[in-house]
Amino acid sequence: MRFAFNDEQEELRRAARSFLSEHSSPARVRAAMATERGYDPEVWRRIGAELGWTSIVIPEAYSGAGLTYVELIALLEEMGAALLCAPFFSTVCLAGNALLLGGSEAQKQQHLSAIAAGTTTAALAAVEPAGRWDAAGIEAVARHDQAGFILDGTKSFVLDGHSADLLIVVARRPGSRGDDGVGLFLVPGDTPGIERRLLPTMDQTRKQAEIRLCEVRVPAAAQLGADGDGWRLFSQTLDRAAVALAAEQVGGAQRCLDMAVEYAKQRMQFGRPIGSFQAIKHKCADMLVRVESARSASYYAGWAAATGDPELPALASLAKAYCSDAYFHCAAESIQIHGGVGFTWELDAQLYFKRAKSSESLLGDATYHRELVARRIGLGERNHGCESGRQIPLNPPFSRGEV
Repeated sequence: MRFAFNDEQEELRRAARSFLSEHSSPARVRAAMATERGYDPEVWRRIGAELGWTSIVIPEAYSGAGLTYVELIALLEEMGAALLCAPFFSTVCLAGNALLLGGSEAQKQQHLSAIAAGTTTAALAAVEPAGRWDAAGIEAVARHDQAGFILDGTKSFVLDGHSADLLIVVARRPGSRGDDGVGLFLVPGDTPGIERRLLPTMDQTRKQAEIRLCEVRVPAAAQLGADGDGWRLFSQTLDRAAVALAAEQVGGAQRCLDMAVEYAKQRMQFGRPIGSFQAIKHKCADMLVRVESARSASYYAGWAAATGDPELPALASLAKAYCSDAYFHCAAESIQIHGGVGFTWELDAQLYFKRAKSSESLLGDATYHRELVARRIGLGERNHGCESGRQIPLNPPFSRGEV
């Protein structure tokens, strides 16, 4: 069984690495994160119009490239390694997935084509000040009226929500509880009644916003999916976003390992490089094991998303949990290997540490996803195994026999 990217996918990775080395260099990252928008509009234009990255998983019927999640995770791994400052994850992996999974034909034609072209940025406004990603955390209300819906509530920690052209708001019917009554609604960013505020965050490379909805009126056609289908749609969107984030975390973890090894070879102590000391060797070896294990989990989940495998929910949570832990561990160890200088502003190690910590909480932390894995594989039930009754192979195929 061949477990590798094919030639076209490798070429995509090489092209991405070349572009990002110039346009997401440490200097460019620091310049972008210092702006209120959080990214360079010209770089974003090139990502959409010239490179077509925003169209990668959008079907050709909506002006997309019609590729799969395999190509997407290959791209995201490179983005994570370069700390790309751009609304790619919020637009493509969160809002774009919601539209792909639940949008009507008219909604897809209108919005996916604009996302594919890179002319529209979008954000998923789901989490509220409590920071919960489960159904119980959704308290924003969507009331029916004669013209459609009226949205009220506050959303927080919305990725790129301060600048998004399109918001997908998660809200519930008045009086509903749990999974029932949840709906997703398309809301243009300039709709009256929306107040947006940029939040101060530890990770300055990924902007987050608070969005207040005060009697925001949207037509009935703004609802994604059918009545009663909102939570299923939202959950599936998060599963696919978790796979995407895991790939990004793998790229970041690999970069932390590379920085640590490079520094350990150059830093001299007692007349020899610190990389020759056994303690440093052990740290680097442990980081390598975690990176490669995280990469395997990410690639397998990406294959499941690309092929529609029924085990995707469990695999997505497994990948998110493991990759979150691996990234944060590698980021922390990289700083330890760098010593006291590791957390200074001049070195890039602190930027990866902050991104690792932010990504750890995004979409739910590792503990939350481990609980989801246990629930999704039926742990504690009679079969004590996967819901489908089949065992997950240790070395699965990827896409058409390849990664």
